[in-house]
Amino acid sequence: MDIKKLRKEYISPVLSREMLAPDPLRQFEQWFNEACKAEVPEPNAMSLATVAADGQPTLRTVLLKLFDHEGFVFFTNYSSRKAQQIAENQQVALLFPWITLARQVSITGVAEKISVSESARYFASRPRDSQLGAWISQQSSVLSSRQLLMMELDKIKTKFLNGEIPLPDFWGGYRVRPASIEFWQGQTSRLHDRFLYTHQNDGSWSIERLAP
Repeated sequence: MDIKKLRKEYISPVLSREMLAPDPLRQFEQWFNEACKAEVPEPNAMSLATVAADGQPTLRTVLLKLFDHEGFVFFTNYSSRKAQQIAENQQVALLFPWITLARQVSITGVAEKISVSESARYFASRPRDSQLGAWISQQSSVLSSRQLLMMELDKIKTKFLNGEIPLPDFWGGYRVRPASIEFWQGQTSRLHDRFLYTHQNDGSWSIERLAP
């Protein structure tokens, strides 16, 4: 296959400064709702980039589970590689690749652990199997076989056979408090519309158009 010939012309309505909400979280909410209505696969899937103390970046896909005026929340094992890197360097980046809409939203900011009570509320809303999975997965550690994982699942099912499954003390959420949010809309001739919101010291947001 000749990869150079893989090409798609983006045809989208023009995105202008006047069309944007003054608050990027409001603008994100609008685009997120439109992605859901358009049935974009996994609209809450986002790439999360973290950087280790030695400067090595790592990238993976996680699921957005909450967003509000304070930021974007995802959940993970606090012993995972992403959590270890966040402990070393709180600066992270997020990317929502809504390819079928020719849109991307990229975010930079600081990741902070949310409260135990917030994590507990979300954990209680998860399906029981997902709750059990959180207990047995020593995320990012070396696993000798899947059979061993399933054996651990059987054990934890027996342990929590009756009653509610409690929140593990090694599992919870992070909130990414944004410093910048860029909205990207694909256009013809690769002359894409890009607008960057940057958080100011007084709490307001500046908005600038970027070259494609």
